[in-house]
Amino acid sequence: MIANYKRELSNNWQIQSSEKITPGGGEISCAEYSAISWFPTNVPSTVLATLVKNKQYQDPYFGTNMKGIPQEQFKVPWWYRTEFELSKTEANNTILLSFDGINYRASIWINGKQLATSKIYNGAFRRIKLDISNNIVSGNNILAIEVIPPEPGDFSIGFVDWNVDPPDRNMGIFRGVSLHINGGISIENPFVDTKINRDNSNDAVLCLSTELVNHTGEAISGVLTGVFDNIQLKKSLTLSPAERATVVFRPDEFPELNIKDAKFWWPYQIGEPDLHNLKLSLDIDNYTSDIQQLKFGIREVEDYVNEAGHRGFKINGKKVLIKGAGWTDDLFLQDTHESLEDQISYVKQMNLNCIRLEGFWGKDQKLYDLCDQAGILMIVGWSCHWEHEEYLGKPVDPLYGGVTEVDEIELISRSWEEQILWLRNHPAIFVWNVGSDMVPHPDLERKYIETFNKYDNTRPYLNSTGGVGSEQGIITEVEVVSEISGSSRVKMLGPYAYTPPVYWYTDKKLGGAYGFNTETCPGANIPPLDSIQKMIPSDHLWPIDETW
Repeated sequence: MIANYKRELSNNWQIQSSEKITPGGGEISCAEYSAISWFPTNVPSTVLATLVKNKQYQDPYFGTNMKGIPQEQFKVPWWYRTEFELSKTEANNTILLSFDGINYRASIWINGKQLATSKIYNGAFRRIKLDISNNIVSGNNILAIEVIPPEPGDFSIGFVDWNVDPPDRNMGIFRGVSLHINGGISIENPFVDTKINRDNSNDAVLCLSTELVNHTGEAISGVLTGVFDNIQLKKSLTLSPAERATVVFRPDEFPELNIKDAKFWWPYQIGEPDLHNLKLSLDIDNYTSDIQQLKFGIREVEDYVNEAGHRGFKINGKKVLIKGAGWTDDLFLQDTHESLEDQISYVKQMNLNCIRLEGFWGKDQKLYDLCDQAGILMIVGWSCHWEHEEYLGKPVDPLYGGVTEVDEIELISRSWEEQILWLRNHPAIFVWNVGSDMVPHPDLERKYIETFNKYDNTRPYLNSTGGVGSEQGIITEVEVVSEISGSSRVKMLGPYAYTPPVYWYTDKKLGGAYGFNTETCPGANIPPLDSIQKMIPSDHLWPIDETW
């Protein structure tokens, strides 16, 4: 009997620079190695955040402290190390080691044996899962990860012009590491596809799917059970040795999936953001091989183009006025669940119903869970960090940005696929954004479309947020129009500073309150006095000097 099917490896980590370490991963991941001089940390964490926590540097947010942090130390790999215990029962099962995000490359070792090289784990937004069943023991196990920093030209995390790059460029294990324990067959990537019955707007049609993976060398038969609300679904199946199969509960096969008087998920201020709990379990003979649980919302998203040629959106058949703001994470990726709760509360207090995530998609799924619960819509996608030479660190195409080579397109398309599988059950995400100021290369956009068709056709996507055909030529010298999907039908025209109210009542090429504007703001604001006092030394508060 498996007590815990998933265990987070979040505590009891240590880090150290490769400059301070002579042995390699084989020795570091053995019990005989002493890590007494290493810095304690938790995961997720970045290298610099760990060093600050261990008081190697003063608060980087205060005064000019960040300027005093040397950058050379972050141009070499850093090691992460942890130890974890497995019972004899756990060790006799199939154990998968999962990484949700490492910035930027990594070599992975356990108990003296190398599991993966940096060629396998390459990319900040890659997610990998490794079968370590033959590499672990009952009792103490040691995991060592060599984290290799991003280099100029790498498609890493970036804050663009919102903030300075942190000295370590956020290198580290910035998302969770976990063990998935199963009895031979694992449940992976479950998904709930929801649609509204057009003949009766109170009814819905659901389709449940999941992948099953046989990790053994023999055929296994079992029963997959899905339970949500008062509905129970069962399907018998047999998997061949090492087979990966997709199992689907379709409404024509299971009439229970035609839901009468369904409780829908609605955006904030329109209705209640109702959520439903799904539990999937796979039973083999007299034991449960795996269990997966998720929350989902019953809702349907549509986009449309109005008579003026501007894109709009509908949720459950109703037009929604998008009132949003840009979202960025803590500079050192130190947001806590409590701080995220406060920030989403602020979003609601500002009378907003949407946030746009650009370039960094959170260090876990807590932000998405909070938006699901609050009814806050989310635009999720890549950053313009990859579209401009001064940020990316290499020449870029004026229309397609930095992702143009065959190997780059393969990396980013695969990263996108893995992010979608990670997040697609969140009803708050109403549109994917595959380009920011520019459009993706045609070969890349075709791969995006293949991914949508295969894994998520429940949402529209924006090929760019860079303007309605960008005829204004503000963002680039050429029109931001995709040869695959045309214009995004949204605009990015600002203004980025205070504008008299009359501006919003005009209907001109360069402004007015018409269409879906992805970027606009009243300009910079002076922070509250108590915030200023937390950031600026008292002897520099007045008059204003270079510290500001």
